[in-house]
Amino acid sequence: MWTYKGVKVHWLGHDSFVLQGSKTVILDPFKAKGDYKADLLLISHEHYDHLSDDDIGRFANQSTILVAPKICEEPLRKHSQEKKFVEPGSKVELKGVKVEAIPAYNLNKFREPGKVFHPKADGKVGYIVTLDGVSFYHAGDTDAIPEMNAIDVDLALLPVSGTYVMTAEEAAEAAKGMRAKIVIPMHFGKIVGDRRDAERFRKLLEGVRTVEILEPE
Repeated sequence: MWTYKGVKVHWLGHDSFVLQGSKTVILDPFKAKGDYKADLLLISHEHYDHLSDDDIGRFANQSTILVAPKICEEPLRKHSQEKKFVEPGSKVELKGVKVEAIPAYNLNKFREPGKVFHPKADGKVGYIVTLDGVSFYHAGDTDAIPEMNAIDVDLALLPVSGTYVMTAEEAAEAAKGMRAKIVIPMHFGKIVGDRRDAERFRKLLEGVRTVEILEPE
């Protein structure tokens, strides 16, 4: 656990984070541990390592609001919680927490020739979450896309493992293009990538951005 301006930041591995302040916001829980209960549970897209029924069951209760892009509407139908479906560019405020959906898509990570893993047309998202005056950008599964240049936040959570998302080198360039006080690498250690990707990312940003590598809980 790491704290920034009174908000506790827990990394549960992969893309899974818990933000604890006056409310508890959980993002993309996957094979995650802990007894947290979410006021808001945010899902970036429909892939199994981001929309996990087991983890939703663990971290959500009946007062939890599930927030997800419209591509998640059918797989979330089985869950009884209140749902708010978003699309890139939309903004909502729920339980006093501001949430903005940011595009998340691939430019050069291909499932097969001509077909990327995360097409822009699908409407998959990352999020800017503002909790107790602290802003967090959770990029979701994405490459370094032009929309990132407009990001201005306290903390940016960026994937670094390559294969399905940005490499450490691409993520470093993305971090240089946005305005973030602190950058935290994610999307390594469970499916693809390891701590060496995070360390390489930090080295590439030495003297340019402050990088915090969190330990998974």
